[in-house]
Amino acid sequence: MSAGSAARPGPSASSAAGAGAAGPGARSAARLLTDLQQRYRDAERATEAYNATTEKLGRQRAEVARLDGKLVRARLSLRDSRGAAGRLARQQYRSSSGVSSYVRLLLTRDLQRALDEGQVIRQVSRERARTMDRLAGSERHAAGLARRARKALDDRLSLAARQRKERDQVQDRLKKVEKLLASLTARQLSALDALEKRGTETAQRKLVTSGALSGVRAPSPQGQEAVEYAVRQLGKPYQWGGAGPKSYDCSGLTSQAWGHAGQPIPRTSQEQWARLPRIPLSELRPGDLVVYFPEATHVALYVGDGKVVQAPRPGTRIKVSPIAANPVLGAVRPDPAAKPVRRYTPPATAAAATDVRDGNAR
Repeated sequence: MSAGSAARPGPSASSAAGAGAAGPGARSAARLLTDLQQRYRDAERATEAYNATTEKLGRQRAEVARLDGKLVRARLSLRDSRGAAGRLARQQYRSSSGVSSYVRLLLTRDLQRALDEGQVIRQVSRERARTMDRLAGSERHAAGLARRARKALDDRLSLAARQRKERDQVQDRLKKVEKLLASLTARQLSALDALEKRGTETAQRKLVTSGALSGVRAPSPQGQEAVEYAVRQLGKPYQWGGAGPKSYDCSGLTSQAWGHAGQPIPRTSQEQWARLPRIPLSELRPGDLVVYFPEATHVALYVGDGKVVQAPRPGTRIKVSPIAANPVLGAVRPDPAAKPVRRYTPPATAAAATDVRDGNAR
């Protein structure tokens, strides 16, 4: 990835430009920042779509394996049923003389023996009927499983094709980012960096002064574990589709942090936003997830004091950032019923870490 220094912008480029110097240079930087913002969002949207398809593909592979196993067992059962039906047919054939039981009863000299034989024959006939019913049921079951297994395999192949297509889309969008960054001069990159920083500071100041953020709150036990896990990943590189242990994307970091804490959550930022309980920003506590952008294409882990741990974008490293580094959509809590710990000391690294320049973090 190109070593351009522009971090993923949070506030809009126009508001950031308004907070800084005006003039042609500022307007040009604002246009560049807007373009870069859009390309990063396109790349992250494609990445989260890829992640979602990858998750579905994993589940579908497991379903194919499950149905294949059931189909093998059903076919073994069908073979056993056919064997039992064959044995009963041969037994009935050997016991049958071709004379009806009524005629044998008239001609026999041993009435009791004839009655007993008739009872045995009727019992064998009933057993054969039950066996044939089981055989028919086994055949229907095996045929149904075969159809389901074929459909599951077709679905898996379709998902694999979609995954490849989405992978190509991610790579295409990242190439567009690289192309733009490669076209910028050092002065332009510096201007973008300064503009983005001013925009983040302005957005953070507005959020804090509005009273939207809560005071100091303690996390739940699992939330504390999630925070500690995320903090231990500081400095590791962003990698689209990454879920550790050496690199992460945004939702890979949050899902792994909570999974490590013993609370599995959805893999993608959209699913985390859609399926986890939402909370107002005023109730944020460490461990909660902050979701960004209207389409929920970015997510970070709240660590307290108005800051989050995030895997920002390709070319950067995991870091602590102001919560307003991106436009906030809302927040969710993976463990809403859990009570906070009695005593909580924020991780020293989280308290001391700053939103370092991406040019130095790469």
